Amino acid sequence: MQSITPPVIAVIGSDGSGKSTVCERLITTVKKYGPAEQVHLGKQAGNVGRAVVKLPLMGKSLNKSIERNKVKTAKKLPGPIPALVITAFVARRLLRFRHMLACHKQGLIVLTDRYPQEQIPGAYDGTVFPANVSGSGFVSWLASLERKAFHWMASYKPDLVIKLNVDLEVACARKPDHKRESLARKIAITPQLTFNGAELIDIDANKPLDEVLSDAENAVMRFMESRGYTLLSHA
Repeated sequence: MQSITPPVIAVIGSDGSGKSTVCERLITTVKKYGPAEQVHLGKQAGNVGRAVVKLPLMGKSLNKSIERNKVKTAKKLPGPIPALVITAFVARRLLRFRHMLACHKQGLIVLTDRYPQEQIPGAYDGTVFPANVSGSGFVSWLASLERKAFHWMASYKPDLVIKLNVDLEVACARKPDHKRESLARKIAITPQLTFNGAELIDIDANKPLDEVLSDAENAVMRFMESRGYTLLSHA
């Protein structure tokens, strides 16, 4: 492998934009330039409820409590138990981010599915606790820990961010089990995210899948070549 600092390449976009499928193609692409690792950096908030509801005895009631304290509508911080669940997922995400940094330090090209951001609190891949609202001292402390965690993660600027832009109707058709208003919010926020001035490439994810994959792959290949990488002879 060339003696070049390996890049961190992030793929972001709303649900229904094809992130997972694009990442599956791109990890194969970047491995043509050297050793690489794919890391999922999303908080997987949608999995919180599904995991919590399976808990014995209090699962369903706890899930309802979490749902009542969604960031978009919350006027106060959640109670201590939902706050602890949120914090546990933040800790899980921190572990993944540290793993990503370790891979990068080892000289691996890193491809991430999602990337943490603090630019827009409450938005996807951002903080979960609502900002500037009242709550208990304990939960306020947990919320401050989350803000510090996201500030630390977001301070590491990715080298390239692939933005998968998709229209609402397309996203809804691809993800019929998702709430329309949630998809609309994510779609609207995607163009606003700058990731501290990282290089950004916009991909039209409304196109047929083969075209989306081709556009993303070509974009990454051009980026790698601009960074001084060449295809490995055995690739």
